[in-house]
This record gives sequence, structure tokens and C-alpha cells, in this order.
Amino acid sequence: MSTTTYLIRGATLGGAEETDLLLVDGLIAAVGPDARTHEAAATAEVIEAAGLIALPGLVDLHTHLREPGREDAETVETGTRAAARGGFTAVHAMANSTPVADTAGVVEQVHNLGQRSGWVDVRPVGAVTVGLAGERLSEIGAMADSRARVRVFSDDGICVWDPVLMRRALEYVKAFDGVIAQHAQEPRLTEGAQMNEGEVSAVLGLAGWPAVAEESIIARDVLLAQHVGSRLHVCHVSTAGSVEIIRWAKSLGINVTAEATPHHLLLTDEMVRSYDPVYKVNPPLRREADVMALRAGLADGTIDIIGTDHAPHPSEAKDCEWAQAAMGMTGLETALSVVQHTLVDTGLMSWEGVARITSTTPALIGRLTDQGRPLAAGEPANLILVDPAARWTVDPSTMSTKGRNSPFAGMELPGSVRATFFHGHPTVLDGALATPRPYTGARA
Repeated sequence: MSTTTYLIRGATLGGAEETDLLLVDGLIAAVGPDARTHEAAATAEVIEAAGLIALPGLVDLHTHLREPGREDAETVETGTRAAARGGFTAVHAMANSTPVADTAGVVEQVHNLGQRSGWVDVRPVGAVTVGLAGERLSEIGAMADSRARVRVFSDDGICVWDPVLMRRALEYVKAFDGVIAQHAQEPRLTEGAQMNEGEVSAVLGLAGWPAVAEESIIARDVLLAQHVGSRLHVCHVSTAGSVEIIRWAKSLGINVTAEATPHHLLLTDEMVRSYDPVYKVNPPLRREADVMALRAGLADGTIDIIGTDHAPHPSEAKDCEWAQAAMGMTGLETALSVVQHTLVDTGLMSWEGVARITSTTPALIGRLTDQGRPLAAGEPANLILVDPAARWTVDPSTMSTKGRNSPFAGMELPGSVRATFFHGHPTVLDGALATPRPYTGARA
């Protein structure tokens, strides 16, 4: 671990008050007036942060790093570089790699790749079922007991549609306080579906993807979670009806959490009129009314977190006709800007609220004890500095991810991550990649 000391001067904590922070040996050693008078401050490297907002490092519960097996689309190295540039200090790598992360061996491989890359903390997500086939449970206990200490399990991209299997999975993870993260999609209602079912799909002649396909699975699964007394997390909520079901479930005290993606907070099915496959995603872009419901759900706490669902693809998987194109969008490097644009700049949420939905709560759901922590003395130095006044135009060719399939290409967005500190080590400085955190082989 680097022993470099940093004195951050004049940063605004959570958008509220200006203060100084002293980072020493991976920890926040002092905050406020004590930071400049601390004995370590005399030799610290000074970072002037006037006008910048300090936030806990972002935590993504939903990232596709593609490795092992699809290194043409992304690798742990390129994906975590993108994460660092986006302000993330921890990401959860989804299980749909090749081979699938359904054994202790595969999740430990992903975990080790993350440690060696050194850009962010990589926490593997274990598959719920063997091979994502939905037929029998994977090695859930072995993955939980492995060096990767898996606590989140998901067949993301494929719904665990069998209610008996879903019940068993919920029962199994109770033993170690794990969580099942469900991709809510009733397969029989979405067979051949190409986009959101509605007026636009009718005009374009594309097979519709009804909202009820998502809502019916969420309704079933919150009742299963209540019956079993286990934790359920709903991935990428996309409809107004889903928000209402989750709100109802929470009113009954059911232990359910939910996420929304940045693209579902801004884009609508109107984009599909262009037939540009960059807008093809699962779940599909919905109506304007759904977008507004998601924003309101985040503002009132019904939806708990932002999950990027970062899904990079090689160019040939998107540069084709709509029906053959892969589903998915990149999101790590644009997520915070879209959150500022849709929630902060609209007055729906404060920067303190942003910290809650992008850092504190996802860390709690994933059971990450050293992430999402307050910016206070003695806490791990996982934090970012954001310039809320900056404006930038999205150019996928300049991004660190291998994927060029950003739906925000050419769009001007607010906010810029100026610095990212991962356990006190700067992975981003002045808006550019710095160096990864040195790997010693000793980190757990």
C-alpha cells in the first residue's frame, strides 16, 4: 500500500460545507481544522478542491466485466479503469461470464483479477443456478465460503423463473446473510420481444415487451421473500408499476431493495424510432411516465440505489440490424453525470442523497464493510472529488471501457469526476487516470 499522504483543501462535503481532509496510509486521518494542523500535513501532497464536492467512493452492485471468456468485450482491467474514472471504488462483477461464475474457482479467479488490477474493489456476483440454466442451484455455499466471500447471487440477464427454485435460493442465502438479485422478466411474456410494448412498438412493428412481464415476477418474489424471511434485491427496475409494487412491499416490512439504471432515468422508448441498436437493452427503455416514476421512487426511497448495468459489447454486436443486435449499454463513466442531470439538477435530490443511492446503500446491500463509509476521521479513504459545474460531451472513443455502445454519445452532461481515491491511493487525478493501487498479495 502506498504511504503517500494527501491534504485535500476546501472540498465541500456532501454539497453542504467546505472543509479539509487529510489522507494517511489508506485512512482519513483528520477532517476540518485538524487536517491542516495534523503532524502528517507538513509533508502531504496538497490538492486544492475549492468548488469540488467530496463524496464517498461510488459502489456499483451491477457491472458486467465479461472476463473470463469475453475479453473481446471487456476485461477486469479495462472495466475497472472505467469504474475508477466514473468515481467508483467498488463494483460487483455479474456472473454471466464464460465460464459462468457458478463455482468457487471462477469467483476466486475474478476476485484475484480485481485485486491485481488495483483500480477498484471487485466483488464477484455468484450465479444462482448452474450455468444460468435455471434448473438447479449453483455452489452457493462454496462461493460464500471462498476467498471471494460472495454475498450477492444473481442469474442477471436471465430470470430465475421457477418459483420453487427461487424459494430455495432465498432460503439458502439466509444462513450467511446473502441476497438474491433477481432479473425480473417472465420469459413466456417476452418471447421474441424487441422493445417496450406500447404505442411506439405498434408503429415500428417490433414485438412488444410488456411491463407486466417485469411486474408479475417482482410481485411473486417479494411474497416469496416475505414467506421465507430472506433478502431480495430487484435489478434494473424499469416500470411505474414495479415501483408501486416495491413501495407496497416495503410498507409491509418485506426485506426488499431495488435499483434503477442511469439510462432508465433519462431515455425513453421514443429513442427506438431511430432503429439504432445502441438503444436496445434489457429491460427495454420505457415510456416517459415510467422514467418520471423511477426518479420519484429514488427521491422518496422506494428505489434504494443506482446500478449501472454496465454492459459493454464489441462493435460487431451492435453495428448490425436491430433484431440481431445484442442488448446492453455501457454506463460506468457516465453514471454520476446522469444522476446529477436527472436528480440533482432537477431539485429531486441533494448531493447527500446521491451519496446514499450511489455509495452508502449499495455497500450495505452488498455487505461491503469498508465501502460507502462516512467521510470522517478513522474511516477508509475511499472517496471522490466531483466538479458539479463542469460540462462535457460524451465521446465513447475516449472512454476507458472497451465498449463503445454508450446511449449518451454526443450528449452534453453535467459534472466531472476530478479525483478518485481508493484506500487512500489516487487512481484518478485532475480527471485522468493516475496509477492503480499497488498489489502486495496481502489484501483479502
